[in-house]
Amino acid sequence: MRIDVVTGFPKLLSGPLNESIIRQAKKKKLVRIRVHDLRKYAQDKHRTIDDTPYGGGAGMVLKPEPIFACVESLTAKHSYDEIVYLTADGETFTQKIANELSLKGNLLFLCGHYKGVDERVRESLITRELSIGDYVLTGGELAALVVVDAVVRLIPGVLGDGESMLTDSFQDELLDHPSYTRPPVYRDMHVPEVLLSGDHKSIERWRRERRLEKTRRRRKDLLL
Repeated sequence: MRIDVVTGFPKLLSGPLNESIIRQAKKKKLVRIRVHDLRKYAQDKHRTIDDTPYGGGAGMVLKPEPIFACVESLTAKHSYDEIVYLTADGETFTQKIANELSLKGNLLFLCGHYKGVDERVRESLITRELSIGDYVLTGGELAALVVVDAVVRLIPGVLGDGESMLTDSFQDELLDHPSYTRPPVYRDMHVPEVLLSGDHKSIERWRRERRLEKTRRRRKDLLL
């Protein structure tokens, strides 16, 4: 998979995109990630990428010219399955969408900032708009990192234990079960006996029951 991220603040992305699972995926050559500095496509000597909104009001808006120049330079070289804009008013990102995107070959992410982007960008370039929740961030960079991480870990071969993600929360509309590791007793807190029994059918039944119990308690909407 190839992932391109367009941003006016590339330093916000450099650390997370070179650590943990994403770093391993890159080392295994299962994903290529390129970050593009929007300011390199600005059309003035000050490398301006934002301006005040027409009609007045607070905040700044990302200008169309550098975004069009950057995206069009990339689409001239690569064919993208989706051009995704990260925005608070987008479609809510879910595990289902992560699964869908993990099957794609090339993805391009555009990070909004300030009050967002000129609407002509959304109308002409964007194929999908995603939000990671009902709240507002300073920019789309953190949201892009969330989506990229969720997608990359689903690429076959990325995780050492591919089966582990099959029981992740939301994969089958249920939350994950509680997990324990050594020692079996810590500060007088005991690991449930069934997990120490070696009886795999009983363990799976216990885990299923705990998943249903947690989902009913915390996210009843998933069971509807």
